[in-house]
Amino acid sequence: MEKDLQAALEVLRDGGLILYPTDTVWGIGCDATNAEAVEKIYKLKRSENKTSMIVLCRDADMVVRYVNKAPGIAFEVMEMSEKPLTLILEGATGVAKNLVPEEGTLGVRVPRHEFCYQLLRRFGKPIVSTSANISGEQTPMKGLQEVSREIIEGVDFVVNPRFQGKPTCKPSSIMSFGEHGEVKIIRQ
Repeated sequence: MEKDLQAALEVLRDGGLILYPTDTVWGIGCDATNAEAVEKIYKLKRSENKTSMIVLCRDADMVVRYVNKAPGIAFEVMEMSEKPLTLILEGATGVAKNLVPEEGTLGVRVPRHEFCYQLLRRFGKPIVSTSANISGEQTPMKGLQEVSREIIEGVDFVVNPRFQGKPTCKPSSIMSFGEHGEVKIIRQ
């Protein structure tokens, strides 16, 4: 795993794109604080949909560094969730501006996945995570073998599939939390 972690870190630090396994499906990722890298993902996916990209964070401490209006209940729900959960939180800060929709929210998830955890721990910043497909096309659910050649050739590094672990093979649940604790279930 060390070799792939080092290669992925180098690409992220250089503003490149990685194709990597998460706790849900394979994702395209980059440094979430680098607007030029985020723009590369939009071009590769042929999309400008800011709500389609979330960031992965190592833990709740990292989340609060990049979202300044997160209610405590959001973290309690995240802790109790038995399946991958993306939180839509208000007050995005410190990430690339072209990643944040008009309403100023940020989708964040703390993955329970060894490769992602190690990568996030070493990188020290959030990493963009968006499904590894062209916008409007089917999300590859079963693994790297379903990712299109265009996506594979459009990134700078592909993580070895042996680090896939046991993903859910479906997108995460999504819940939106308002600054004062208002909750909305977006996807179960």
